[in-house]
Amino acid sequence: MGVIERLPARLLLALAGGLCLWLSFPDHDLALLAIPGVALIGTAMWDVPARTGALLGLVAGLACFVPTLSWSGIFVGKFPWFALATFESLYVAVMGAVLAALQRPLLRAGRPLLAALLVPVLWVLQEWARGSLPYGGFPWARIAFSQADTPFARWAAIGGAPLITLAVALVAVPLILLVVTRRVPVVAAGLAVVAVGGAFAVPVPTQGESTAKVGLVQGNVPRAGLDFNAERRKVLDNHVAGTEALAAKHDDLDLVIWPENSSDIDPLRNDDARQQVQRALDAIDTPLVMGAILDEPAPAVSNVSMYYQPGGGEPERYVKQHPVPFAEYVPHREFYRLFSSKVDLVRVGFAKGDRNVAFRVEGEDGAFSAVPTICFEVAYDGLMRSAVRDAEAKGEPSLLVVQTNNATFGYTAESTQQYAISRIRAIEHGRSVAHVSTVGVSGFVNPDGSSTPTTELFTAAQPVDEVVLRSGLTVSDRLGPWVEWGSAILLLLAVAWRLRTGRTGRVEARSTADRSTAQTEEASTGA
Repeated sequence: MGVIERLPARLLLALAGGLCLWLSFPDHDLALLAIPGVALIGTAMWDVPARTGALLGLVAGLACFVPTLSWSGIFVGKFPWFALATFESLYVAVMGAVLAALQRPLLRAGRPLLAALLVPVLWVLQEWARGSLPYGGFPWARIAFSQADTPFARWAAIGGAPLITLAVALVAVPLILLVVTRRVPVVAAGLAVVAVGGAFAVPVPTQGESTAKVGLVQGNVPRAGLDFNAERRKVLDNHVAGTEALAAKHDDLDLVIWPENSSDIDPLRNDDARQQVQRALDAIDTPLVMGAILDEPAPAVSNVSMYYQPGGGEPERYVKQHPVPFAEYVPHREFYRLFSSKVDLVRVGFAKGDRNVAFRVEGEDGAFSAVPTICFEVAYDGLMRSAVRDAEAKGEPSLLVVQTNNATFGYTAESTQQYAISRIRAIEHGRSVAHVSTVGVSGFVNPDGSSTPTTELFTAAQPVDEVVLRSGLTVSDRLGPWVEWGSAILLLLAVAWRLRTGRTGRVEARSTADRSTAQTEEASTGA
């Protein structure tokens, strides 16, 4: 059957595969559908021209990203949502084109297993690329972040999120081969068994060196949406009131954590805000980590995590290192205004922090570090890894702190998708995570990825837990991005083989043509 005749069926397979990937993420939580999702997309792209591979990748990407990222347009409209989903889909389209270009020569050489193994390799690289470029990338909706409730999550301790993605995609390889060749090579089956069986065998940390009693304050906001902080004083007051409620129930806390944007009034420059923060400190008499917006460095502002101690003094601070493009700053504003006036909703840009910070907390069981990250930063592998390494250098156990504000995404899956990322990070770095939002979901994640009950959306809550504190580095922390580099090397080898076989084919074709010409001339002369 020709390519054109089979194209509608291939498009349906790509569409179904993308939808399976969407359903694997929260709030649907059908995590294992990621395996047939990759298998369907890989089958659709099998033995096609590069342009067809790109089309199929685009369809698969749109089927996944349009529904998965629907929260991005909940209050700003459909254009930014579809623009983001389409842009993310282009990476899958490029993956499809590259896969087709490299796969066909392998199939012509009778090597279907190697052709199929390009699928997991390119999937890892595709996720790496869209999590890096442009403007620092957008690493949301990676296969790994759908697997927090499956054994595959355990691979995070060895190779981070990329190894989870690789393992899931490897299990899809025998399914692809079964459909397209009607057989499964022993090697492919073995790799799938290793990916699944190894996930159960990888040890995950469950015991801590010490513990700390930590309280979270989810203060809630007056209203959901872009104007969540229209009543900025009310948001701050809600968190002060929540802290006072926490103090009434607990007098033995080691640390209290407020979320991102808990004070959008600069507490260093506004006396009223400063007094409210002090009121909370007086009530709880415990170190406090809070999220605030500072009116510096002018004309920009800073999204910061601030660490206050009851004894007073200047608070320590962490400045968000990865402000979100088009949300916290607008790159090339004049250009993007041609497409949407929504870019002008971001009137003041956020400054970019230049270093990791670990707040030292004197707990009841000894000192530990609270390592802050703000909102979408939790999705960036390198940033999280460097923060953990820097904290480890202090020689104390540490707690990862994720402060976020989900008010701008309403009652969508964004909150649960982000919480799932925190669960993967806990396993990857072997540490507990305190994840706190202005409006939910908030909760505590253990080093093995298990979670305490999470809070409801748009409610005030003050969850407390005795969190495990650990030190030491996981294999993933020590080796860094080895999965991506390994995949890149395999891709380069495939490209080199493709170029070599291409040259050999051209030489052989010329030799055949020369012999044919010579034979024709001889026959003509003889005649």
